[in-house]
Amino acid sequence: MLTQSNMNISINKSWDLEKSETVARLYEEAFGAKFSSAIPDKTKRLAILSRSFIPEFSYVAVIGDEVVGLAGFQVPEGSLTGGMSFSKLQQELGAFSGLWAGLVLSLFERKPKLGELVMDGIVVDGNYRGSGIGSELLDSIISHARDNGFDTVRLDVIDSNPRARKLYESKGFVAIKTEHFPYLKWLIGFSGSTTMVLKVVSQ
Repeated sequence: MLTQSNMNISINKSWDLEKSETVARLYEEAFGAKFSSAIPDKTKRLAILSRSFIPEFSYVAVIGDEVVGLAGFQVPEGSLTGGMSFSKLQQELGAFSGLWAGLVLSLFERKPKLGELVMDGIVVDGNYRGSGIGSELLDSIISHARDNGFDTVRLDVIDSNPRARKLYESKGFVAIKTEHFPYLKWLIGFSGSTTMVLKVVSQ
């Protein structure tokens, strides 16, 4: 197993847009099932993702020149996938398909409250999972929230990802609400999620 001791990992805020296709493939690896009902064609999905990212609302894990992990976030000023608007989707997919994609993706929309940073998912390349990269990315998001005066960090973890929930709990996140929606599993790929919140302690 690869470990931090035999890797030179760099955690950086933002990234160069020339890495957009690599980041889109990473995002697809983790969340493709969630997006597949909205944009069934994988090639189109990857293309739209790569053109919709706003890198400044994310942290990346880099080994050498390779992006191997990503953590996105949403604040009132914007979000990692903020470029994926209704108009953008209709421009890329056509009127009907774009409308359908927008409606499906709106089911995942979570607006931050005042003083709150919302996590937009953590992705780690399959070849590097279990090496602590996800934990480092999460620490970077928490530090960003603390350094920028946020009171809380909020995220949703799906019911089929207990490993992620265990990581969040280890960092102090507390479950505040669980929702079950089995009637939507055919559409979004999961049947429930838990909202977790971390109170940010100023140093």
